[in-house]
Amino acid sequence: MAADTAARPGEAQQDLHRPSATRFSPEEEAALLSESNADKSTANELFRSAQYSQAISVYDRALAAVPNYLEYEIAVLKSNIAACHLKLSDWNAAVEEATKSLEALDRLETPPASKSDDDDDDGVGVGGSDGAPFRTPGNNGNGLDKHLHHAAAAPNTDHDDGGVVELADDEENEAEALQKIEKDDRRKDDIKRIRTKALMRRARAKSEQGGWGNLQGALEDYQTLSPLSSSLAPSDAKIVNTALQSLPARVAAAKEKEMGEMMGKLKNLGNGFLKPFGLSTDSFKFEKDEKTGGYSIGMNG
Repeated sequence: MAADTAARPGEAQQDLHRPSATRFSPEEEAALLSESNADKSTANELFRSAQYSQAISVYDRALAAVPNYLEYEIAVLKSNIAACHLKLSDWNAAVEEATKSLEALDRLETPPASKSDDDDDDGVGVGGSDGAPFRTPGNNGNGLDKHLHHAAAAPNTDHDDGGVVELADDEENEAEALQKIEKDDRRKDDIKRIRTKALMRRARAKSEQGGWGNLQGALEDYQTLSPLSSSLAPSDAKIVNTALQSLPARVAAAKEKEMGEMMGKLKNLGNGFLKPFGLSTDSFKFEKDEKTGGYSIGMNG
């Protein structure tokens, strides 16, 4: 088994996923993922047969087997759980799980702290749990040229006499760099796909929750999805476009309603303070200064 300091699957709360300094061995990690994937497949079947509560339980079991540094696998399961809660009309839980999925993806896409200026940085940062490279400033988009330059074009200093510099054989290094870039591109596509699903699910749940804050949040999620419309399924693209047309009016109405309710509560509070003095908020008038936007208070005549 893994060392005691490894990130144990299912340990404490699965919400607090962070990379651990000590990880499972490749063999242990593969065994845990195999166990998790088996449970996920069972949960998928339960979802397809409309057994949503049972599916949530099995997705949770699959989540418990995943090492807590595998953010992508965590994000997928959290998004699936959010989909179950949507089917059960449990909007609060759907928002919570979809948000956790997005947070896991955010952590996966966040590159590690860069080295100091004195370090020999080749412009290719270490990526997520799969070691894929991140784009960094000064690497012309994918860092391949600079990576190959550092890896394969180092001068032979044993015979550095100011003449022609001998270059190392770079075929193996080039193939390795290309493989890393291809793997990184595939992972980016996977992350984009899961992020889109989680955003769609969270936006739907917030829209169903109602209220000024929730509707505003739903609008922001749909606005994030709007540039991706060309890559969405036609049904999802239609949902996004319809929401972007209808939500602004719903947000404005909810804002007006909640502001009115808040002002009513403040008025009642003020009347409570003024009553011992034989006054009420109706005894005062508020006049807006159109130049400054401020208000002045005066007594009603």
